[in-house]
Amino acid sequence: MHTILFVCTGNTCRSPMAEGIAAHLLADSGVFVASAGVAASDGAPPSRETIRTLESMGIEYEGHSKPLSVDMIRNADLVLCMTRSHQAAARSLVAGDEKLIERIQLVDPEGDIPDPIGQGQATYDAVAKRLKSVLPDRVSDLAT
Repeated sequence: MHTILFVCTGNTCRSPMAEGIAAHLLADSGVFVASAGVAASDGAPPSRETIRTLESMGIEYEGHSKPLSVDMIRNADLVLCMTRSHQAAARSLVAGDEKLIERIQLVDPEGDIPDPIGQGQATYDAVAKRLKSVLPDRVSDLAT
């Protein structure tokens, strides 16, 4: 079984949204999808806006925040980060292990996905739309 790990800051907005969307895209593919945050507390619920956005897409999400760990990176086939700073933080956890460093990439190669926190439902919906557009290409190789 392949594993994809999404990474953001607090693991309550972007990465749970990406996790939910990817899990929906990869349903019945045998791919395990998870998320974590570089500065996450353990066990916080996703933001209300994240849940609303996912529900509007027909996606149920019941996860809670988790801090990013070296073991999470080791156990993932692909680590997709929301920003370059998340990517740098994740890579610093496995510094010196080139094989693991290569797995840590940006979710959108075109650039950072900004944090929607505090910016209203429309911003969350826009982040989800962007994730929905980039994720199929980013995760398809592991679905085979």
